[in-house]
Amino acid sequence: MNPQVIVAGGGIGGLAAALALARRGVPTVLLEQASAFGEVGAGLQLGPNATRVLADWGLSDAMQACAAFPDALRVRDAHRGTELGQLRLGAMALARHGQPYATLHRADLHALLLAAVQAHGLTGLHLNTRLVSFEDSANGVNAALDGGSALHGAALLGCDGLWSRVRAQLLGERPVRSSGHLAYRGMVRAADLPTALRANVVTAWLGPRMHVVHYPVRSGHWINVVAVVHGVLGRGHGGAPESDPRSWSHEARSADLVRALGPVCSDLRAMIDAVPGWSLWALNDRPAMTGAHEHAQGRVALLGDAAHPLRPYLAQGAAMAIEDAWTLGRLLESTPAPIDWTSVLARFANTRWQRNARVQQQSQRNGSIFHATGLVRWGRDTAMRLRGEALLDNPWLYGGPPEPAQDPIPSPHPKRKT
Repeated sequence: MNPQVIVAGGGIGGLAAALALARRGVPTVLLEQASAFGEVGAGLQLGPNATRVLADWGLSDAMQACAAFPDALRVRDAHRGTELGQLRLGAMALARHGQPYATLHRADLHALLLAAVQAHGLTGLHLNTRLVSFEDSANGVNAALDGGSALHGAALLGCDGLWSRVRAQLLGERPVRSSGHLAYRGMVRAADLPTALRANVVTAWLGPRMHVVHYPVRSGHWINVVAVVHGVLGRGHGGAPESDPRSWSHEARSADLVRALGPVCSDLRAMIDAVPGWSLWALNDRPAMTGAHEHAQGRVALLGDAAHPLRPYLAQGAAMAIEDAWTLGRLLESTPAPIDWTSVLARFANTRWQRNARVQQQSQRNGSIFHATGLVRWGRDTAMRLRGEALLDNPWLYGGPPEPAQDPIPSPHPKRKT
């Protein structure tokens, strides 16, 4: 039996990591600071790179039971309503990439991962438990927990998100970066919408300094809507100036959103007006990764947003966390017991950091393109009309995750001094 690994964080990334290790016979103890397992937020998109992992983990049927599978991505002008470009999904995504493009409610993805983790029976799930600090040594990782208790593991995986405590100790306290963008999110029953707005597609509306995305979730019975505008919490956009930026849910007023969007076409306005209530959060991130040492050092690794938080403009936040977990699991396939965690995590870091950095950079670039004004906006629209699907598809991304190198790789960073 392999010694246990500590996983900090019980969100999508933490559950994916625990599942990947359980599938290789590695027990984990998963620490979640909340009082119940669940996911905040609403919808998310999973490209073929992420659904490929779920299929490999035997979760395709569970995904089929709760997801929607859009026929296309349509990009439209938020003010004029005209179509700028289209990417066929559905059967075409299967033909191109071998896996479907799916849209889900975050809570549904979290629930199916939790069920899979529980079915394997190798993960101890601990609620109301938060890691305070850790010490990495030659014999393993000692973790200090809230309340004064301690825990020992062969390795530590920090899956504790943008505000990660594991990251703060591993890489030093560095403030997050504000994007200057705010996201309003809401859900509406498909049955409550006009027929034209119920289409089984992902629709992205682009306008100056704003964009709106909506798509079906929960087998098409609900539509998830996200509107991103420029602004600051408490300055005309709900909440108070001192509101906690870590919160996923602030007071949101539809009048603030309508004012920030400006004049929009009738279809988009009908969608906005149909949403019965909005929540609001500030979009923050960190600069793109610069090296493997930002993914792992010694027996400690960061996965998902703890390592590479993403702006939502490439719809890859959950996917990259899932890819991280899958890569770690694949590396363990050829690793004999006892596992040399320093070597495994070094190979993991060297495999993942450049891909994750590229996704971070592309996500940030997309935000500028989506919200472009003037000549840049004209150039974007022209290129989209001329190049169509070639511009909207991302075969380098959707063809992943790449198989990890199995050969030993030197440690990505000198061992930390603790």
